[in-house]
Amino acid sequence: MNINTRVLSGFMELLPHEQIEFDKIKNIIENTYKQFGFSSINTPNIERSQILLAKGSSETDKQLYFVNNGMIDEKTQSDINELALRFDLTVPLSRYVAQHFSHLVFPFRCCHIGKVYRGERPQKGRFREFYQCDIDIIGKDKLDICYEAEILNIIYQIFKKLDIGKFTIRINNRKLLNGYFAIFGEKLTASILQIIDKAEKISKDELLRLFSNIELSKNEIDYILSFINIKGSTKDIIKTLENLQVDNKMFQEGLTELTTVVNFIEKFKVSNSYYTIDLSIVRGLDYYTGTVYETTLDNHNIGSICSGGRYDNLASHYTKEKLPGVGVSIGLTRLFWQLKENGLLKLNNSTYNIIVVTENQKAIGYAIEVADVLRKHNINTDVFYEDVPMKKKFQYINKKEASISIVIKNDTDFNTISLQYLNKDNDGYTKEIISLQGLPNKVKNLLCNFGGE
Repeated sequence: MNINTRVLSGFMELLPHEQIEFDKIKNIIENTYKQFGFSSINTPNIERSQILLAKGSSETDKQLYFVNNGMIDEKTQSDINELALRFDLTVPLSRYVAQHFSHLVFPFRCCHIGKVYRGERPQKGRFREFYQCDIDIIGKDKLDICYEAEILNIIYQIFKKLDIGKFTIRINNRKLLNGYFAIFGEKLTASILQIIDKAEKISKDELLRLFSNIELSKNEIDYILSFINIKGSTKDIIKTLENLQVDNKMFQEGLTELTTVVNFIEKFKVSNSYYTIDLSIVRGLDYYTGTVYETTLDNHNIGSICSGGRYDNLASHYTKEKLPGVGVSIGLTRLFWQLKENGLLKLNNSTYNIIVVTENQKAIGYAIEVADVLRKHNINTDVFYEDVPMKKKFQYINKKEASISIVIKNDTDFNTISLQYLNKDNDGYTKEIISLQGLPNKVKNLLCNFGGE
């Protein structure tokens, strides 16, 4: 009986040429983080469930994957140490900072890239195992608001490098929302914000129905909609907010913070066509307290591709230290899937590796020597060892879509190489005889032209 080899629903498995593109995107994200001085951290995939449940929401708690370690308390018949797979990277970061507090330098700038797990309902585009790429800047007792503008600049730099189309980083401030809707009371305000957070995903009629369900009058609904629908340039929106003259301390704090962040964004020279103030951005997680971010592609309705915000106290469940911070997360697996589904990836089978073949098995030893020279110059090199006709060797090269191949001929002087590479000028292959000594530099130059380095 053959065992079913199909990948479980909610898990992504890629072919080699897809994995190359996935890794390329991941490397761009990680390298950009590091260019801004972020240090990499790594935390275990499995945590004590009490760690995860302390900071999680009712939604994520339902999605936890519990791990049975087999150790049962004989009296209570329950797990001695109940374990679970992490559902995001923020909670492990909170524990990490609390655990290593005395060894860290604040503000602590860290990037954390790894897999997380959620028991999502199986459906298209929703994953139960996925990569997240997080950055956070954490302060001790306080954290300057300039970091909130820097985070937006980092998002801008990453998506410009990814070159996946025009995007917009939408920003808001939670204090503005809480202050403006304070007239409804704390409990009703929370319900209003939950509905606003869904506004983009539902119809206008559905939005009005949800507001009516929490017993808001037509005037109250108009009051809410008129606020979240304020549009214009960043300066126009700030001016409109100032003219509202809202007599609420939290609202005024939020307005001051938003104005300051926008002023700093200009210092970073972020093009104003790539960011905007959007007063409908809430962010569902309840620990965001100031600036919040959502990034979307302008020409493709694929939802947020990067989000995050400011929080007052990262690790309040694990330490008495006050640790304010700001951070964002890129859901890499979902982003990759969405880009692939929408035809925004330039996928091909080429790995930019060099493939070495021989016309005769007697030349295998020299082929190994050639590959060794290239690898010592950090050039990925594949040697085809199979004793088959040359036709099949070239079929292998073609299927791998290798831009460069090296043929070791049985009558070649073992100081020279027959090099074959794609020529963009004549849309075909160029053959060239070159010395082994000059091969590495020649290959590096070719790879640069192909975009492989």
